[in-house]
Amino acid sequence: MELNDIRREYAQGGLRRKDLKADPIDQFNFWLEQAIKANLTDPTAMTVATVDKNGQPFQRIVLLKGCDKDGFIFYTNLGSRKAQHLEDCSKISLHFPWHPIERQVHVTGIAQKLSPLENMKYFSSRPKESQLAAIASKQSSRISARGILEGKYLELKQKFANGEIPVPSFWGGFRVEPESIEFWQGGEHRLHDRFLFSRDNESWDIDRLAP
Repeated sequence: MELNDIRREYAQGGLRRKDLKADPIDQFNFWLEQAIKANLTDPTAMTVATVDKNGQPFQRIVLLKGCDKDGFIFYTNLGSRKAQHLEDCSKISLHFPWHPIERQVHVTGIAQKLSPLENMKYFSSRPKESQLAAIASKQSSRISARGILEGKYLELKQKFANGEIPVPSFWGGFRVEPESIEFWQGGEHRLHDRFLFSRDNESWDIDRLAP
């Protein structure tokens, strides 16, 4: 089959302005809850887009770890490529692809580092194996073989076998303060429904966008 022959209809239902909650964070959490109840694979997975000093965009998949009135939270190695990009340009884009329920959410905003206390609370809640992996991996750096990474992990596992694992200084989180949030619902005949929430000081403007 040719790639240009691959297509499907979107027919799970439209999205109307009257269906939207006044606050986009409330709307997002409502949709996220529905995505979780629909048993989607990795419903908290999101594409995180940043740009380097030359304006080259980069994307990667990261898991959402919190969403409230202050924004969207994720964690990473602070020496990683995305973290270094955010040091130079704090503008960021998030994208949630919930294809099985024919929905997408697109967020633009500014990324701010979380406090040491916030980092510690989340790090201590992670499984020990995940804590060790965060320390063992110098994210985005070049390595000659997987065995080096596995060896470092086993070394740390033995070192902290009977004790607590400290929060590494090179690990932490970001909170994305949204400037816009778009909700996309698939529609028949490619007449998709799109609503864009744009921040206006302390309130939000809502616009319907053409598909």
